[in-house]
Amino acid sequence: MLSRGFPLLSGVDLEVQRATLTVVTGPNGAGKTSLLRLLGGLDPLHSGDGVVAGVDLRDGDRRLLRRRVGWLGHEGSFYADLSVRENLVFAARALERPVGEVDGALSRVGLEHRSHTTTKQLSAGQRRRLGLAWLLVRRPELWLLDEPYASLDDAGREFFDGLLGEVLAGGATVVVSAHDPLRAANLVARTVRMVGGRVSA
Repeated sequence: MLSRGFPLLSGVDLEVQRATLTVVTGPNGAGKTSLLRLLGGLDPLHSGDGVVAGVDLRDGDRRLLRRRVGWLGHEGSFYADLSVRENLVFAARALERPVGEVDGALSRVGLEHRSHTTTKQLSAGQRRRLGLAWLLVRRPELWLLDEPYASLDDAGREFFDGLLGEVLAGGATVVVSAHDPLRAANLVARTVRMVGGRVSA
């Protein structure tokens, strides 16, 4: 990956097994988000080799990969003026996912009482929960979660811990970036530390 001609990642050698949880740790600027975006087909691979879910990151169709990946980043991709439920219904129809699962997903994440609230009226933590609701509807093979505990209260973190366990038990693969891996220590199969765009441990 390049930014203005300079590599964002250099010396990353990583293999992730199916149905496992990998936590990527490191300081700000270490390359954690860049790595997750690369794995999700959101950013191109300019050198080296990489394959995710059978898709070549250099020469393959990254659009196919993005349909199999669920991404939860710092900024949501929902429409601010649509309601919580309208956003999920729109996204489900666009990607041919079951609209009938929207209400159940909102209930699972504790947003059923905000279903008719516009997204711009949600708190940061509620927007995180909305992102999780979309992943529940979408059911991706690979979950890429960038600092998923950010903006969640204690109840939200406890819910997320339980959700991760269910997702892994269902056969999905999860890669999480986190400053502190201890929160998910009871689930972690592997921890990778990054510094300066490289895997250091």
